Amino acid sequence: MKKLIKISFLAVLGFLLVPTGCINDLNTLPLNETDATSETAYEKPASYLNGLAYIYGYWALVSQSDVGSSDISVSDAGQSELTRMYMVLNELSTDSFKIIWGDNYVAPIQYHRWTSADNEAIIAVYTRCMKGITLANEYLIQTSDDKLKDRDHEGEMETVHGYRAEARFNRALYYYLLLDLFGNPPFALEENIGGDLPQQIQRAALYEWLEKELLELANSPDMPAKGQVPYPRATKGSVWAVLARMYLNAEVYTGTAQWQKAKDAAATVIDMGYTLHPNYQELFMQDNTTNEATQEFIYAISYDKDHTQSWGGTTHLVSATLSSDANKAIAENLGVSGLLNPETWNGYHVADDYVQRFELSGVEWGATEGFGYDRERSDKRAFFYNIGSTKEFDNTTTDTGWRCWKFTGLYSDGHTVSDAEPNYKFSSIDFPVFRLAEMYLIHAEADARLNGGTVADPASKEYINLLRERAGVASKTPSSLSLEWLLDERVRELMWEGHRRTDLIRYGYFTSMQFPWTLKGGVMNGKVSLPEHRKIYPIILDDLNANPNLVQNPGY
Repeated sequence: MKKLIKISFLAVLGFLLVPTGCINDLNTLPLNETDATSETAYEKPASYLNGLAYIYGYWALVSQSDVGSSDISVSDAGQSELTRMYMVLNELSTDSFKIIWGDNYVAPIQYHRWTSADNEAIIAVYTRCMKGITLANEYLIQTSDDKLKDRDHEGEMETVHGYRAEARFNRALYYYLLLDLFGNPPFALEENIGGDLPQQIQRAALYEWLEKELLELANSPDMPAKGQVPYPRATKGSVWAVLARMYLNAEVYTGTAQWQKAKDAAATVIDMGYTLHPNYQELFMQDNTTNEATQEFIYAISYDKDHTQSWGGTTHLVSATLSSDANKAIAENLGVSGLLNPETWNGYHVADDYVQRFELSGVEWGATEGFGYDRERSDKRAFFYNIGSTKEFDNTTTDTGWRCWKFTGLYSDGHTVSDAEPNYKFSSIDFPVFRLAEMYLIHAEADARLNGGTVADPASKEYINLLRERAGVASKTPSSLSLEWLLDERVRELMWEGHRRTDLIRYGYFTSMQFPWTLKGGVMNGKVSLPEHRKIYPIILDDLNANPNLVQNPGY
């Protein structure tokens, strides 16, 4: 169900948007007399749900006009979208994928040379998160009990209290992204709307605020329980999922580990009744909202080729991954007529050292047909192709390394997106931010860290067995599940879902010379150490220049 996102509310929510390039400017009065204001936008009770819809949709929407225009200062609208650039910052900066395009954000992120000045991936994620927080803050102001009474909407209070809890969840999720990626962002609440410029409160204090906020939501009767609101809206499961991930990385954020809290939070989500979808591939197909994949999704970003269009989102994960030859050949290998994916942007690759973390059988470089390995006897979570490529990745050519088609133009009944369909170039795959499999992995890793580096809890072992059985590799599971093995299992289960950078930092590998990967630091064999300040991204210059309360992160 994508009804929440389909609601058209863009025209009446102009007053919620922060002016482009001015994150500190939280005055939300309209610029034009024809724009809606807070006095008119909420005249009707239905507007409260519409306003909430826009907050949810801000992950996917790039402007109030069309997919080719951006409402922030990024030159390419598709590259200004939050989901896309969140994935880029967390994956391109690691070993998980390579981009051969010349866009200005690519080389600095891929080779760890970014600055605070002009990287559009950094600008996009920072700006989108800060604007998303502003949207939520403004919504909380406009939905207070006093405001509802002033509008004679007292009868809506109970319903709106639930909406407010969902808005607070969205604000907390934006803050979690900023905590993880930027460390010490400006901290703005409702009082900053039209008021004082926000201050920084330091990473550990932001963590403490987030924990308190999320626990309040988790225990609030206003926050919907699982099943009480339609997918893809947030529930208490979503709240506990953020807590589980945050606790898993607490030592990075605060200096104090919280392994037991991470395990307990993951267990809380697991006990809510989410279930693994039996077919891993269907989680990433065009109809993943109707093939029951959502039984595994705890929180996801909704995309629909007819209603929630974006050149970011999952469209780039479908279209940028294959060459024309690979697109045709994979379709033929699968017995699908036509092309596997509707477009071939031909930019994303995977280096061999990353693919080797998957349990593949019969890898054959130089093969002229098939996939370059025996898919039938390999991990079912592997969607790779190397025909026509060389083993050594070369960032200057299009035919080296591996291709990955995890996100695909396929539907679960076997047909693919057709160019006869309206808007066929856009993807309808929802992007899972949190899913049950991650909770299984958090439970197991936290248990291993509590037990000397090896999983001891039978429940944790069973969760891993469930993932391995679905992947068809249960027989290859080692008897002892170490932290190192679990890190590779996270690669296999969560590839390209925005986890890798955070994982490597938690394990102490992101900046370490002892953990090389292709082109780390711009060096082909990657046997280099990175400066410690690369573990977080810089506060963008536009915000520093506009807000004298802000101090740049160390090293930038």
